[in-house]
Amino acid sequence: MTATPEASAPATLCGFLNVLKPPGMSSHDIVGFVRHTFGVKKVGHAGTLDPGAAGVLPVAVGRTTRLIEYLEHASKSYRAELTLGIATDSGDTSGKVLERLDTFEMPSHVRVEEVLARFRGDIVQVPPAHSAIKIGGRRAYELVRAGRAVAIPERHVTIHTLTLAGFDAEKHRLLIDVACSRGTYIRTLCIDIGRALGLPAVMSFLVRTCVGAFTLGDAWTLEELAEAGAEALLPPETMLSGLARYDLPPARAASFVNGLSTHDFHIAQLPADAGIVRVYGAGSFLGIGRIDHAAATVTPEKVIANPQDFHNR
Repeated sequence: MTATPEASAPATLCGFLNVLKPPGMSSHDIVGFVRHTFGVKKVGHAGTLDPGAAGVLPVAVGRTTRLIEYLEHASKSYRAELTLGIATDSGDTSGKVLERLDTFEMPSHVRVEEVLARFRGDIVQVPPAHSAIKIGGRRAYELVRAGRAVAIPERHVTIHTLTLAGFDAEKHRLLIDVACSRGTYIRTLCIDIGRALGLPAVMSFLVRTCVGAFTLGDAWTLEELAEAGAEALLPPETMLSGLARYDLPPARAASFVNGLSTHDFHIAQLPADAGIVRVYGAGSFLGIGRIDHAAATVTPEKVIANPQDFHNR
């Protein structure tokens, strides 16, 4: 039976959803679906996916939306199909065709592997004009649609892994698996790989397989979410395992959720590079704290626990 907002969405609903976004829906569409299904207004997503792409889209519900910024820095993984011999103004198959080669020689498997090696590690990209990057306060794709010339600044990104997963000489297609840093444009990567092979290229398919600890194998389809309701929610802290854990002295939990710093000599036991940490107290995840190692203090940065729950403690 499909869960209704009234039955499954109390005002305190809070957590992450690992959503499998289907092609044809925007990331904003998914937020709207979650709002309607769970009956909550405060919903946000991390890491926009283009409407034509599919895959993992982390969605935060309730107070968990305050943690989205920490997921924005998570590494992401993709499987992309690259079609050689064609170029479009958008870099994918949804755009206007600018160039199409009727006949050409497909690069050898060995040649493709040689070119892929050039793109591993730190690289420079110029994102496509048909992107959501803001230029002067407006999205780049909005300016393009309005007939405006758009100059996109280059950016430095990191390709952690790049492997050839499929090679179809007859259809002129390559399948690549990519693990990369925040801000990487896979469409641009496909175009640049084609250029390095001496051929026009477009991204003809994209599925995101991972965002931090969110994986494709654990993602929920929209139909499954509608059926499961609040049971699909993950506790806020489960997706922040990349941050060090810090346990407050038991008597300081109420102080933390009310915005007060805590001095604790146990902070010296945390890693020296632990600037922000997951904070626990009174048996609960309280939020994100910022560590001052010199002063041995932790200061609330993002409080997730409801202060009212600690009112009488």
